[in-house]
Amino acid sequence: MKIVRFLAHRKVRYGVLKDNTVHCLRGSPFLRIEFDGSTCERDEVRLLAPCYPSKIVAIGLNYRSHAEETGLPVPPVPLIFLKPSTAVIGPDDKIVLPRNWKRVDYEGELGVVIGKKAKDVPKERVNDYMLGYTCFNDVSERVNQRDDVQWTRAKSYDTFAPMGPWIETEVNPDNLKIETYLNGELRQSARTSDLIYGVTELVSFISGVMTLLPGDVIATGTPAGIGKMKPGDVVEVRIEGIGTLRNSVVEKG
Repeated sequence: MKIVRFLAHRKVRYGVLKDNTVHCLRGSPFLRIEFDGSTCERDEVRLLAPCYPSKIVAIGLNYRSHAEETGLPVPPVPLIFLKPSTAVIGPDDKIVLPRNWKRVDYEGELGVVIGKKAKDVPKERVNDYMLGYTCFNDVSERVNQRDDVQWTRAKSYDTFAPMGPWIETEVNPDNLKIETYLNGELRQSARTSDLIYGVTELVSFISGVMTLLPGDVIATGTPAGIGKMKPGDVVEVRIEGIGTLRNSVVEKG
């Protein structure tokens, strides 16, 4: 099931996309999946970020290949940091480079969407708290990241959390192919089976630190091949069984 959040007739709604038709939901999918009987054609709506999280919990250095290319040791526990909800954009929205930017990188990632309030979740019950999965781009300003030591400024600019194009509910996240393309050229390629800490372990660990709310997103980390973007570039994150998140890059103002 592909759950979409969309704009049509000046109204934001949720729906389920099937065969280029959006079947509209009554209310939020985080409460229940209930159709209201109305439909919209795919080309009649604008897809938005598939949810609006209270927070994005991102994971650093969660592929060995990425730890190796950065020269940093593998964390003994998941290395977590936060991105604000104000950074969220959706498919085909523009990544806006901040003023005085120096190097801004793409980071293609698998996004995990939480379905219901989760606290201290044991590993064997993680699936009970999941809604589904989406494509995510953990956009990062590398000079800020280097200068600040901690990562908040580098990761938190407006538009630095593209996600979408939908939430896929019927996919197993354990061995998906994930790729990032820059202007049509393959730059990142890995499988989620190469994650150091997998989805089950991440949800259990993070929920032991903080309460996860419906719609919160966990960005599970990026593989090797990170690289810089410039104005005019188009970056695509493609994940097997989910879809393609596409965004273009522009300068501020």
